[in-house]
Amino acid sequence: MNQYSLADVMTDKGNFTVPKLSESNMGFGVLGVFLGLLLEVSTHGPHGVPRTSWRHQDLDLMEFSEPGIFNYSTLLLSEERDALYVGAREAIFELSKKNVSVRNKKVQWPVTEKSMNMCTLKGKSKERECLNYIRVLQAVDDTRLYVCGTHAFQPQCDYLYFGNFSLHGKPEDGRGKCSFDPSQSFTTVMADGVLYSGTAYNFLGSEPIISRYSPTQSLLRTEYSTSWLNEPSFVFADVIREGENGADGEDDKIYFFFTEVSVEYEFFGKLFIPRVARVCKGDLGGQRTLQKKWTSFLKAKLVCSMPELNFVFNVVRDVFILKGTDRKNTIIYGVFTSQWGNVGLSAVCAYEIKDVEDVFSKGKYMQKATVEQSHTKWVRYNGITPTPRPGACINNQMRLQNMNNSLHLPDKTLQFVKDHPLLEDPILPIHNRPRLITKDVNYTQIVVERVQALDKITYDVIFTGTDKGVLHKSVLVEDEVHIVEEIQLLKNAEPVKNLLLSSETQCLYAGSDLGVVQSPTAFCGRYSSCVDCILARDPYCAWHPKTATCVNIFDTASQTLRGLIQSMKGDANMCPSVPVLFRKDYRHVAVKLGSSAELPCLVHSNLAQVMWKSNDSVLTEASRFHLIAENGLLIYSVAPEDQGYYECWSVEWSPAAGRNFSRLLAGYTLTLDLLPRPPHQAGHVVTTTLGGHDAATTGAAEGPSDVHIHWLVNGHSLDTPIKEYRRPLGQREVLVSSWLQEGPLIKDARYNCVAEASTGNDVSEVDLRLSIGDEENIPTRDLSQWRGALAEHEQLLKRWEKAWVGLSVLSSPVSRLDCVCVTCVGFNLLCMFSFRLPGCFRQEYWRSAKSRFL
Repeated sequence: MNQYSLADVMTDKGNFTVPKLSESNMGFGVLGVFLGLLLEVSTHGPHGVPRTSWRHQDLDLMEFSEPGIFNYSTLLLSEERDALYVGAREAIFELSKKNVSVRNKKVQWPVTEKSMNMCTLKGKSKERECLNYIRVLQAVDDTRLYVCGTHAFQPQCDYLYFGNFSLHGKPEDGRGKCSFDPSQSFTTVMADGVLYSGTAYNFLGSEPIISRYSPTQSLLRTEYSTSWLNEPSFVFADVIREGENGADGEDDKIYFFFTEVSVEYEFFGKLFIPRVARVCKGDLGGQRTLQKKWTSFLKAKLVCSMPELNFVFNVVRDVFILKGTDRKNTIIYGVFTSQWGNVGLSAVCAYEIKDVEDVFSKGKYMQKATVEQSHTKWVRYNGITPTPRPGACINNQMRLQNMNNSLHLPDKTLQFVKDHPLLEDPILPIHNRPRLITKDVNYTQIVVERVQALDKITYDVIFTGTDKGVLHKSVLVEDEVHIVEEIQLLKNAEPVKNLLLSSETQCLYAGSDLGVVQSPTAFCGRYSSCVDCILARDPYCAWHPKTATCVNIFDTASQTLRGLIQSMKGDANMCPSVPVLFRKDYRHVAVKLGSSAELPCLVHSNLAQVMWKSNDSVLTEASRFHLIAENGLLIYSVAPEDQGYYECWSVEWSPAAGRNFSRLLAGYTLTLDLLPRPPHQAGHVVTTTLGGHDAATTGAAEGPSDVHIHWLVNGHSLDTPIKEYRRPLGQREVLVSSWLQEGPLIKDARYNCVAEASTGNDVSEVDLRLSIGDEENIPTRDLSQWRGALAEHEQLLKRWEKAWVGLSVLSSPVSRLDCVCVTCVGFNLLCMFSFRLPGCFRQEYWRSAKSRFL
């Protein structure tokens, strides 16, 4: 019970034990665990980050969908028939397993008009709920499938024959085999031609049932009692064979995984608990007690928690059983979340089959008890347990006592299991902690594959689908999980509702509401360098030195494998040396003085840190005119001192190797383009020639030393004071900036800047009309770069030879100048002319209100 922060000190009371914790304190104790720690868990809890992210449009994925058909959520792989069977809304498809975009066959299974009318009379939607959602696809034998659909809240089942791909046409009652409601959770598994189901047995969904349907045996089901099932949400079921090496002669077992409302813990509301239930395949029910009911039904709680924070993931979303050649090597993987979705965490926990079997074969039972004024609680049972052990499968020892099947079990044993289906002992994960925890991700599906790498070690590769259509691929290396990559599997951000894996095709198949997607298990060819290939730590991938490519080892001839390079520890030192990129080979970038320069640098790894160097000095975010973005470096207003060599470095830490790996991704030589160019006009920019230099209407003038600026409003010269700032740039050149000083600017007036010099005049033709406008979004990162510059206005003025753009800062809360180059600063207009600039800064950065900057 300490997993849920209940009292550790217990008091014996007859044949059971009750907690000392009072009812109110017990509720708050559990509440403190699940709610009081949410902030700490979401802030400080561990979480994994995928190393690489692939976009859907960048991958060659195969997809299938048909117009007018939705809900492709039921999938069945047939390795023998090289087919993927898909159950959708009122249709069943046979797709090629090698390429799901190829449809082999199709059969439609619509709802009859009579069933539709009955459904709508019960208040269900004709367009959505009163249709036939195919929920069950199970192979019966080599000739047919057993298929079931919701059929307008009247579930039906039928046989689908492979030969002509048609339904038998004699539908059976689907109650207890398939859900009524298409949105209701359920699960099924077929074992030896017998269907085992976990679903709801009635229209309202209020009667949960775990049942067995067999052509040769009578229906077997759970007792209708909250002690057995209490509002369960089923997610998965599978059979685990005992195997021929079983010494005790026990039966094969069917395991069901679900989340239900807790009966053993007090809480202010419904507290969910993840469970695993087990039944024996050969169970026949009882002779008198538990007739046509399971005599082997037991359930236990699955624990997936962060012990260091005392936080429990209490909702199981999906389960995958990874079966080995030996049953003892079977591992159960599950994805878990919290019932409080705002915590934003998902976890993957793994359980050894031995630990699960030990709880069912040796664990303590729980029972109902009346405590504290007739209140019913579930407590540990400390009395004498009947023999044979209640809930146990028939084994050799029982057979020696003439109990060859469940019909021979004594009533005392059967009555006990009827009253005590819940085990107290929890099933703890391997190492008592999750294998993987991710933040801001909701996992919905999981499949796992064992892969032998070149080091001859077998690794578990975990594939998890999310509610946003993303696939995470993780690998377990020495009890630590490394998230290799994330793939945007679905075009739209919709949940992955089903996920299957074929080792034969090395492909994953994902089903969603809008279609089916096929993806390879590895994207080795997308790693362009040896370092990337090795740091990915993908057991499918290795570097081929001769071809200089990253290859899939399972697509490579066995005689070639010896020459491949692979390190599951991510030791990129194993890579061959690469030719040094000399500075003379750097990409040359020439820009105009005062313009912006963008230097691309694409980093594929989310775990790598990007380091930019300028002339061997490391650039930081504090650099005045440099913006280090995700995909490169942006240099605002290039000045002469910005010229030189720029290098983009990737620095990635490899925990397994215990060191950083650095490599040069891109090198640039940045120079100023000082060549004159012919006059031209582009957009709102007017250029002219003054003293042999280009001039652009950006609010500053560079030209002859006698250049002068004055202002026009509605075509008339202004007599108001005008400030000018002059800075010589050469013997006959000067940079002039001008501020218009007058009272409140005139609304709807048209302002012009005039540059006059002995070699000619130029008048800005930009429509600088004052107007009322809304604020526009400005990238926060860009604002932070300029906030300091605006605060140091006087210092900025002394550096106009570098800042060749008009800073468009709007101080008036209601007015703005609808242009790029002239700015309202208080009651002033700032105007600059530049003969070398093609234009101003990006317009969208600078149209803003005062509150955006200050």
